[in-house]
Amino acid sequence: MSELSVKNLMRRLPEAFIPEKSAGVHAIIQFHITGEEGGDWIVTIQNKTCHVQDGVSPNPNLVFEGDAANVLDVFTGKMDGMRAFMQGKLVLRGDIGLAMRLANLFKAT
Repeated sequence: MSELSVKNLMRRLPEAFIPEKSAGVHAIIQFHITGEEGGDWIVTIQNKTCHVQDGVSPNPNLVFEGDAANVLDVFTGKMDGMRAFMQGKLVLRGDIGLAMRLANLFKAT
């Protein structure tokens, strides 16, 4: 199996989504990924569904920024998300409570 890329991670998010854990979550999350595999993605969680598209949202509930390598490490469990945030490796703006809930809404990649 090839190594996971940010683009593949974003494509796989809906498959890893756990709908039953998302009751009451209605959110738009902007991912701004920098570095070699950088890009912008919008993740919309609503009505127990998860949809991912390329682009920039004008009014997200949460903005998640980081270098591609750090983002992959957090999503694959190699790096603790809270530690990455505290060390400045990931930047979160907006609904931090939502950010803390996100880990529980997805199966490990």
